Amino acid sequence: MRSSPGTANGTEGLRAQNLSQILTMVHRDGPLSRSELTRRSGFNRSTVGALVQALAERNLVRESEPAGAGRVGRPSPIVQANPGVAVLAVNPDIDALTVGVVGLGGRVHHRIRRETRGIPSLEDAVGLTRDIVAGLQPALAALDRVLGVGIALPGLVNAGTGRVLVAPHLGWRDADLTGPFSRALGLPAVAGNDASLGSLAESIFGAALGVRDAVYLNGSASGIGGGIVTGGAQLVGSRGFGGELGHTLVSPGGAACHCGRSGCLDAEVRLERLLDAAGEDAGGGIEALERVLAEDPGPAVRAEAERQRELLTVALVDFTNIFDPRLIVLGGFLGALVGFPGDQLSGTVNAASLAGGVEVRRAALGPELLLIGAAELAFQPLLSAPS
Repeated sequence: MRSSPGTANGTEGLRAQNLSQILTMVHRDGPLSRSELTRRSGFNRSTVGALVQALAERNLVRESEPAGAGRVGRPSPIVQANPGVAVLAVNPDIDALTVGVVGLGGRVHHRIRRETRGIPSLEDAVGLTRDIVAGLQPALAALDRVLGVGIALPGLVNAGTGRVLVAPHLGWRDADLTGPFSRALGLPAVAGNDASLGSLAESIFGAALGVRDAVYLNGSASGIGGGIVTGGAQLVGSRGFGGELGHTLVSPGGAACHCGRSGCLDAEVRLERLLDAAGEDAGGGIEALERVLAEDPGPAVRAEAERQRELLTVALVDFTNIFDPRLIVLGGFLGALVGFPGDQLSGTVNAASLAGGVEVRRAALGPELLLIGAAELAFQPLLSAPS
């Protein structure tokens, strides 16, 4: 009996969903054995074998024999995402632009940070990215495929249209963001808020792995942004602009904020204030702060770090009361404040919040965090439809 076109389309649609499920599991949780994929997916062994074979034929996964394969019994092959299938990741900021090459499985092949002379315009950022990528051509040619570009921007981004509404510290407003990058690099481009993408990366590969309710804060040269995961899903808001936690009021009547208010977390807790206290050039970025705090920072740095920790705690208590997270993850320069001096933030936040029970943890992905988050956004079309 011949199947109808509708039945055939339904079968193909189901197969596409199954391929997506297996590839996403291997990408985010792998390497995994075929037997583990069978257990996690609920498919039978032959179905998993056929799906893995189809993905291998597309060069999206690779199989290998497990360690100790010489033992008695039939070993289950290990399935790994092919890191040679990669995307470009771009993170513009007020003092530098970082470009990464990230493969499936979250593997960062290359990370290049170039300091800028002053705050870059959108055109400057595109041109600098094009120059960096041109220098990476020999490395890119050795990969199997480069699929696209993911951009992590410190600002409000409409991921659906690829436009930046406002990136206040960069001075970018109501502009096509993804189009210029796509044309310059000859690849499809997608973009999102940097802190939201950092939250996504930490929940998949980092400190928030397996945690269904978490708050993430990222501190960079351009300020503080946030991301919220509740019930295992990101809270993005009606227009995708949710998570602007940097504009939480922590010091009424304090420093002026670019949003028009005074005393926002973004205005009071600043990387450049810590570097100024240490007598360091702001161009040194987070790496310079890490070096200062690892050595004897001196009384001026200690005083500023304590001031910023106190104000950060005000915000973290508010987030704990509002979102009831199991975990708060601090990335960028905020991560350096977790353990300085001593790991006291968890205890202080729990003592001041209504219910307590939250852990404050430093981001695990370090300087690769935003690149991995931007790459995850660029990988999404492939993960959704590997066929």
